[in-house]
Amino acid sequence: MERLWGLLHRTQRLSPRPSQTIYKRVEGTQQWRLEEEEEDGEEGAEPPIHFCPMELRGPDLGSRAGKQNLGLWAATARRAAPYLVLTTLLIFTGAFLLGYVAFRGSCQACGDDVLVVSEDINYEPGPDSHQGTLYWSDLQAMFLRFLGEGHLEDTIRQTSLRKRVAGSAGMAALAQDIRVALLGQKLDHVWMDTHYVGLQFPDPAHPNTLHWVEAAGKLGEPLQLEDHDVYCPYSATGNATGELVYAHYGRPEDLQDLRARGVEPAGRLLLVRLGEISFAQKVASAQDFGARGVLIYPDSADFSQDPHKLGLSSHRAVYGHVHLGTGDPYTPGFPSFNQTQFPPVQSSGLPNIPAQPISADIASLLLRKLQGPVAPQEWQGHLPVSPYRLGPGPGLHLGVNNHRVSTPISNIFGCIEGRSEPDHYVVIGAQRDAWGPGAAKSAVGTAILLELVRTFSSMVSNGFRPRRSLLFISWDGGDFGSVGSTEWLEGYLSVLHLKAVVYVSLDNAVLGDDKFQAKTSPLLISLIENILKQVDSPNHSGQTLYEQVMFNNHSWDAEVIQPLPMDSSAYSFTAFAGVPAVEFSFMEDGQAYPFLHTKDDTYENLHRVLRGRLPAVAQAVAQLAGQLLIRLSHDHLLPLDFGRYGDVVLKHIGSLNEFSGDLKARGLTLQWVYSARGDYIRAAEKLRKEIYSSEESDERLMRMYNVRIMRSWTDSAHRPARLERPLRQAPQSDETDREG
Repeated sequence: MERLWGLLHRTQRLSPRPSQTIYKRVEGTQQWRLEEEEEDGEEGAEPPIHFCPMELRGPDLGSRAGKQNLGLWAATARRAAPYLVLTTLLIFTGAFLLGYVAFRGSCQACGDDVLVVSEDINYEPGPDSHQGTLYWSDLQAMFLRFLGEGHLEDTIRQTSLRKRVAGSAGMAALAQDIRVALLGQKLDHVWMDTHYVGLQFPDPAHPNTLHWVEAAGKLGEPLQLEDHDVYCPYSATGNATGELVYAHYGRPEDLQDLRARGVEPAGRLLLVRLGEISFAQKVASAQDFGARGVLIYPDSADFSQDPHKLGLSSHRAVYGHVHLGTGDPYTPGFPSFNQTQFPPVQSSGLPNIPAQPISADIASLLLRKLQGPVAPQEWQGHLPVSPYRLGPGPGLHLGVNNHRVSTPISNIFGCIEGRSEPDHYVVIGAQRDAWGPGAAKSAVGTAILLELVRTFSSMVSNGFRPRRSLLFISWDGGDFGSVGSTEWLEGYLSVLHLKAVVYVSLDNAVLGDDKFQAKTSPLLISLIENILKQVDSPNHSGQTLYEQVMFNNHSWDAEVIQPLPMDSSAYSFTAFAGVPAVEFSFMEDGQAYPFLHTKDDTYENLHRVLRGRLPAVAQAVAQLAGQLLIRLSHDHLLPLDFGRYGDVVLKHIGSLNEFSGDLKARGLTLQWVYSARGDYIRAAEKLRKEIYSSEESDERLMRMYNVRIMRSWTDSAHRPARLERPLRQAPQSDETDREG
């Protein structure tokens, strides 16, 4: 054997071929932070490999000495060849036997469906833990035990009592209190991120006004707006004068119907009802049809008619921003950091016409003055006016004097660092600010977020360490169109685009208790179904949430699953960053929570609407969100149904078939959509088979599959971001596209 090694060494020394030595850089302690990382190939799991070429000189064949040594070199190689062949065969045989045993064991370990993680998947604690193996049932019991020790109701009450308009002193004080609370928990990192954004506020010295216009065109008697603090952020400023027309909810189909009935909306002020679509969509539709301004009022017909339930006072107006988009509209596509210079552009979603909320009492005065044809029966409301007419009516003059203010807003972050995949983040967030008391709007979500932070901190102290990082975020500027969350996304888009696994929103979590909805991405539907079967219903004793929603509808997803609305922070994650997202809501059956975005959204009113069940409903949301976080951060394989996109695409293709004639006339066809769907289904099935034949305990292999699963949805889910860019005038940049 010594002779063999001597020959090999001599052969290597005399070899004329250059070789390379491969060095791997081994990282020491890692400081956790959001920083961009390029992932090589599909695995994306290994640190970069640095190739350091090293030249090993052989004999110079052009010299006399080199020619003399050539024969010696060839003879040595011939004597070494048999030993090399025998050694290669021995290594190959050993590797084959080892691979066979490993593959056989992995096949025996595979279950019937590798995408549904077994309830007995174990978690291996870190070296600093004194606990034994933790199974899913252990983690679930631990989570519920620590969650039950919290004080959700008290936190909701105390938060709703604090003034916390974005940019105010009260909000700054609350932000510091929440930061201190997070620092007191067992989190790996806590920090704040400040943005300087353009927000619009009413001008106390020049309040918004509404006047009758006399026949001669002069301003007549004013209509007193009950509360000058109620306004539409991002409305166009200035004056608008015109005859009044009633336009139902202000949807495009309503305005088309109005025009078909001989009432022209162009050049007039529109009176529209709250509901069905957002404030921003109402104003955008009015602008598209040539209207000069919009007045938005709440009609009692859109709220509960039960005399035993609370209703909105007739002198209350409802707040709502009118930017058709998300984030700071004055820095579209750019994060609003301090001292950053931006190009002089604005979001195309800013309206060019003024808008103002008014109360039902003022709307009644206006409706009584309308003439013209009677409104359709489905347009009739419940104000003391009968019947509602379409108009036109007398002239009105609307004056909007809101002003823009550069305002600092602060997002607060707390992180529990993952053990195996620390650079993959499961994100959960809640809006912190509110225009009024905001009990339902943001106090409930903030309270649940803080309880989840405390609960997971206690779990970490008792041996739990997630495989992926958990990132808890308290957002600022939510009432102005998810400004805080969108600015953060714009600042770290290239990282979050690759590294954020899922976003869970706690906004609008409790607006009632009659029914449950999940506004979500297709990838999460199967996981949500599984979690619903493990959470008790807050108002049906002995039933799970899944049994509650199945009681009236055997198709549970038709009852529960809804698309993400634009005014949700979850929408920004999906549409702008291509990250799957979900927002949970308990709601009243058939009627909206009447106090949202008003000064009556108090803890007392929310408690009365829920008939004392507020703590139980908030606890159910916390259980649902918490168990979802455990599965997403703990399971070896991400429990996401990446194959579902094939069904979703097929469903949308079916809805496009009715336009096949129009497409054909333009030289287009749906065949490419069918082909793309087929390619995706085949790729998903290939990945599914690879996962089935793999060993679940192989952390490196699981990370590779998780990266591939994330890329499988981001290459398709990120495409809607291109639809968002024209709205926000974001620059067309290749770096915002996630390449698989």
